[in-house]
Amino acid sequence: MRIRATVAAVSGALAISAFAVPASQAADSATSYKAEAAKIFAAQSGKTAFSSTTAATDLGVTFSNLKIAKAVKVGTTNHVSTTVTYTLTHGANYDINSSDFDSGPVIYKGSSVAGAENLLGGELPATCTATSDTTATCKGNIDIFPINEGGTAGDLLNSDAGKWSAGAIALQYSTGDYSLQGDLGTTLVQRNSKLTVNATPEPVKKGKTITVVGKLSRANWEDNKYHGYTNQPVKLQFRKKGSSTYTTLKTIKTNSTGDLKTTTTATVDGYYRYSFAGTTTTPAVSATGDFVDVQ
Repeated sequence: MRIRATVAAVSGALAISAFAVPASQAADSATSYKAEAAKIFAAQSGKTAFSSTTAATDLGVTFSNLKIAKAVKVGTTNHVSTTVTYTLTHGANYDINSSDFDSGPVIYKGSSVAGAENLLGGELPATCTATSDTTATCKGNIDIFPINEGGTAGDLLNSDAGKWSAGAIALQYSTGDYSLQGDLGTTLVQRNSKLTVNATPEPVKKGKTITVVGKLSRANWEDNKYHGYTNQPVKLQFRKKGSSTYTTLKTIKTNSTGDLKTTTTATVDGYYRYSFAGTTTTPAVSATGDFVDVQ
């Protein structure tokens, strides 16, 4: 189940502005991990920022050794899930396998988990395996939905692209006690990219001009379509037939609609492609090579 909280610092307090709780899950929301975590975040409304290492109601649980993917690519429609692992340290009085106790990873946009602009978690709690009376290794998912049920707005705005921080939460259902810790790692949440290429004419005589066109586009999380990525440097590359290596011929920039167009001279049979190195908000991508027969 999804934890989806968009939070903002308002007059020194933490205010919840949105939770995505599908109607189909309303029946079991009272006991769900997602609903309980959402309640915890909502409880912060009207309070000053809380510590990044322990929550206002202290469970005495801490987290370490968190590992998350360096980057998560999110398109316009498909649900994206990324795995997170971490170590959970708890008091000997807690049974981590009890139905009263759960934990899971979170990622957040902003300088701290307390003042997060956007905070996302997983559809389900993490699976934790005890390694001692007070420690466990945990594995859970961060689930991101660029579009919600019925086509409504999803988890992300375009401004969310870039660096996110990672943390984890542990909660006890019967008491409402919890620990929430941030600053355990970072990842990039990126607007998925696409790149095309078309080299003409085909075939072409040796020494003649080849025109290579293409388009660099990326996901727009606000209208769930792909739009041109403007003013970006893109390499035109060539791979000779029979070779596995591309070499760069030149670098050009996309125009105001993300389109690319340049020319080169035909020499031998081979493949032309465009290649984009990526940015913090948009992943690297290379087009599939377009073969040109030189006669």
